[in-house]
Amino acid sequence: MVLRDGKGAPELIVCAVPYLRDRDIRSAEAGESIEDKERKLLDGIRDHYSSVAALAEEKRRVLGGSIPIVATGHLFAAGGRTVEGDGVRELYVGSLAHVNAGIFPPSFDYMALGHLHVPQKVNGSEIMRYSGSPLPLGFGEARQQKSVSVADFTGREASVRLVDVPVFQQLEQIRGDWDSISGRIFERASQGSRAWLEVVYEGNEILPDLRERLEEITGETGMEVLRVKNTRIIDRVLAQAAAEETLEDLEMDDVFLRCLDAREVPEDQRPELIAAYREAVLSVHEDDGLAE
Repeated sequence: MVLRDGKGAPELIVCAVPYLRDRDIRSAEAGESIEDKERKLLDGIRDHYSSVAALAEEKRRVLGGSIPIVATGHLFAAGGRTVEGDGVRELYVGSLAHVNAGIFPPSFDYMALGHLHVPQKVNGSEIMRYSGSPLPLGFGEARQQKSVSVADFTGREASVRLVDVPVFQQLEQIRGDWDSISGRIFERASQGSRAWLEVVYEGNEILPDLRERLEEITGETGMEVLRVKNTRIIDRVLAQAAAEETLEDLEMDDVFLRCLDAREVPEDQRPELIAAYREAVLSVHEDDGLAE
């Protein structure tokens, strides 16, 4: 796409590449190994960006001048940083969740990437960046300074500055045993906090009424408990805590691994089964539009 100024003069060429779905860039064949799938995915991503870059370069040649080219991408670049609890999904099966930055053509003057929530450069590059999410998308990001990236161009040369985003709704994660958790809630209530809370219970005592206790002590405050996580239960083996553990306590991969354990699936068969499972989950997320 060519963006023009108020007088109609071309100012910017944008290669608006969205999330590239596995099914759109890789043809499946019977008997493929995991390595074959990864190689074909990588080739598909590289070929797509190469063809888009060629079109953009031709358009720049026709338009004349030193018009910058900006490309977008929705993927996980190798070396990218995440934080625990940010909800970042794996986009592709296997090691291709981390795409090497060398896959992008050098004709791109700025690469605007999405998917990772932490603002960051890719391989230290000033012109290849994740802007990060403008709002915290999980309690793991509660203390993270959010920002947007502004790229200013002089000809084809980009300079980037970060603009901080104000905190409109405070999030807080509270961890510990019941005394620590309740003490912190009372402390924050006395300060007039209206934070949204995630409570991670790490005590040894079994508290079947944990959520009810939390609702009781936060009911008259401006705070709201959005999530309760009981690590005492999560850390147990499913067979030992079946009466206490719920699916809400587990990640999807955890449930599948427990199934493999319950069926006593041999270790040498697990990698292929896990890859097939994750591919199926990814397909469901794509169909539901959840590959954020």
